[in-house]
Amino acid sequence: MSGGEQKPERYYVGVDVGTGSVRAALVDQSGVLLAFADQPIKKWEPQFNHHEQSSEDIWAACCVVTKKVVQGIDLNQIRGLGFDATCSLVVLDKQFRPLPVNHEEDSHRNVIMWLDHRAVSQVNRINETKHSVLQYVGGVMSVEMQAPKLLWLKENLRETCWDKAGHFFDLPDFLSWKATGVTARSLCSLVCKWTYSAERGWDDSFWKMIGLEDFVADNYSKIGNQVLPPGASLGNGLTPEAARDLGLLPGIAVAASLIDAHAGGLGVIGADVKGHGLVCEGQPVTSRLAVICGTSSCHMGIDHMVEGHAAFPELQVKATARCQSVYAYLNSHLDLIKKAQPVGFLTVDLHVWPDFHGNRSPLADLTLKGMVTGLKLSQDLDDLAILYLATVQAIALGTRFIIEAMEAAGHSISTLFLCGGLSKNPLFVQMHADVTGMPVVLSQEVESVLVGAAILGACASGDFASVQEAMAKMSKVGKVVFPRLQDKKYYDKKYQVFLKLVEHQKEYLAIMNDN
Repeated sequence: MSGGEQKPERYYVGVDVGTGSVRAALVDQSGVLLAFADQPIKKWEPQFNHHEQSSEDIWAACCVVTKKVVQGIDLNQIRGLGFDATCSLVVLDKQFRPLPVNHEEDSHRNVIMWLDHRAVSQVNRINETKHSVLQYVGGVMSVEMQAPKLLWLKENLRETCWDKAGHFFDLPDFLSWKATGVTARSLCSLVCKWTYSAERGWDDSFWKMIGLEDFVADNYSKIGNQVLPPGASLGNGLTPEAARDLGLLPGIAVAASLIDAHAGGLGVIGADVKGHGLVCEGQPVTSRLAVICGTSSCHMGIDHMVEGHAAFPELQVKATARCQSVYAYLNSHLDLIKKAQPVGFLTVDLHVWPDFHGNRSPLADLTLKGMVTGLKLSQDLDDLAILYLATVQAIALGTRFIIEAMEAAGHSISTLFLCGGLSKNPLFVQMHADVTGMPVVLSQEVESVLVGAAILGACASGDFASVQEAMAKMSKVGKVVFPRLQDKKYYDKKYQVFLKLVEHQKEYLAIMNDN
């Protein structure tokens, strides 16, 4: 190559499977997002708390979005592919065909979604064992993890599903298998949702104790006996069949996958913060907390509060007239009604506990419900805006609750790194800074989850020596939002009330259960 000739640009594809859609991005070596596409995916709720999807539908959507983002690109320049997804449970038979996870015996619906709460009695029994592996998941297992769902399948769909099953995949691992034919599992999925230990592997005594000794007998072949770190290159890369489906060339590197929130962490947390006046400069990456603000519980909580209010139709009309989202309109409306005080002080007598679908972290208590105290008889747009503000604050207070639990366990956090849809909402970002008292770093690329998935592909391609090097080169700081420390006393009081709400809820439960 002559001195004046430049090396051809290298590209990576990141694919992110969320709760309601699949998204893909084409990303270059410096982490810039060059093309983006998304495609909705189907969801079924055959009965209350049962949430299902189709792995065939999800894969088809992956193919649609990947073909879109590589249009017009020289495919030889695409070096790697990375997947992330929600930690939903995919069930296949011994020939890798879908099996039904429902009483209707509809094998098309072969995915139990992450938010499915059908396995309540199973998770209660698992937690009663007090088995030592529960320490890996915060002391108490969530109903959203995989062991209770597997036990539910064995106890409820023995003949139609369990006895025929050959493979149980976490959704991110299903995608990397579909792309490569390699059944290896990602260390991320197995540690976070399956009780696997990086040091000790599977614990036979746990599976035997909860009644799933089947896995021990077949040497864990159904749930994973080859485990790889995220970003590791899988097999011989993309198979010819998957390459045709995705519109890519066979043999490009495919990475061991990540859970979606963890991909967001990868895409945001390694950014170089020099020159931004942050304490975390020069500190280990463990002083940083990534907050992935996607369409999981926090976003659904806000939607639930706003859409259920009597003034919501009026809000929709006014926001549409201004060509704004309802949240942008509410933010500007709050600025109108705040008068001389800081906007956050509008909720002095309105408080929300936002766990309408149970608490995942740090309490892992699926019985908790949402709470609101301070409701008035009026139901106008002002009331809706203030209720929305109180809900946003409640989510930020929940983040503070998690940080305090982490600090009690020995972590030291100084800076928040936010990404995902809600990080585009300036009120949500400022409230996180004010409530936690910490600066909030926003990525240059809002779609940090997709950058994280692309980083996996970049790592698998061998273009970077490690995931850490790829993170440092491909994630960049966009903006830093600092807390308004003069408001600290107000938010400390709000936090005291926040903790009282859950304490009181537990007291009410005890009263009602007292014989």
